[in-house]
Amino acid sequence: MSVLVLVLAVSAACCLGLGFVLQQNAAAQAPLSDFLSPRLLLDLMRVPRWLGGIALMVAGMVLGAIALGKGEISLVEPLLATNLLFALALSRRQTRQPLGRQGWAGLGLLAGGVTAFIVAGEPRGGNAVTDPVRHWLIIGAMVGVALLLTTYAKRSRLSAGPVLLAVAAGLLYGVQDALTRVSGQRFSAGGLAEVLSGWQPYAVLVIGVTGLVLVQSAFETAPLRMSLPALTAAQPLAGILCGVGFLGDRLRTDTGALAWEAAGLAAIVAGIVLLGLHPAMPDGTGKPEQLRDLQPR
Repeated sequence: MSVLVLVLAVSAACCLGLGFVLQQNAAAQAPLSDFLSPRLLLDLMRVPRWLGGIALMVAGMVLGAIALGKGEISLVEPLLATNLLFALALSRRQTRQPLGRQGWAGLGLLAGGVTAFIVAGEPRGGNAVTDPVRHWLIIGAMVGVALLLTTYAKRSRLSAGPVLLAVAAGLLYGVQDALTRVSGQRFSAGGLAEVLSGWQPYAVLVIGVTGLVLVQSAFETAPLRMSLPALTAAQPLAGILCGVGFLGDRLRTDTGALAWEAAGLAAIVAGIVLLGLHPAMPDGTGKPEQLRDLQPR
């Protein structure tokens, strides 16, 4: 593993985790009439704390893009999943909750899962798949699932809605990471003109804005513990699927390695859930009357 890629990916995770907490603090106070509407972003732009969270998220995305340009997406994505550790650290400072057994167990599972997956899989680069059909099948499947989840979330609102929105956003962000890597490769090959001549950077922009609306709507309507674990778990899984599916990433495929890779991914998801449900995570939205009015009947 490149030390530079490790430092870049973990730094990106730090910025993302801290940014998510600040964003949720602000989004929890936004009017629920803005649910799944671009107006939500316009309202939040007036809140300094939210702008600070967005600045951290953008910094994290830039660092993540640099890491993706220097390492395989199957290596970078598990490291980005550690953003939950930094989110929990800031939340603990705000809520003054001790880490406890649940926190330590989640930390151990997440760290151990990331280590097991990377050591067992030994992610390395290969030849990207040139068949556009395969690209569109994988990307289309994930975007389609995200669309279905968003549609159902709009109907369910405050029951399963925030979790579904977070999963949808995670899938989109995984695709965004893959397309960011493709854009970086095009830039290395032909400079800015080569990047702008392709559809990938424009798709990255559209997916980024769409994912932002989904995430802020999830943050707006539920505690961070309901949305951030789903977001953090879905993104690396989608990114790894894109990496192996059409970006040419290669993982070890012998029986022992596959078993450890599967165990590592399962530990990552379990650790994310434990940390996300930790009492230190911000609870409540501060709008009880509006929440009761929007509960499904």
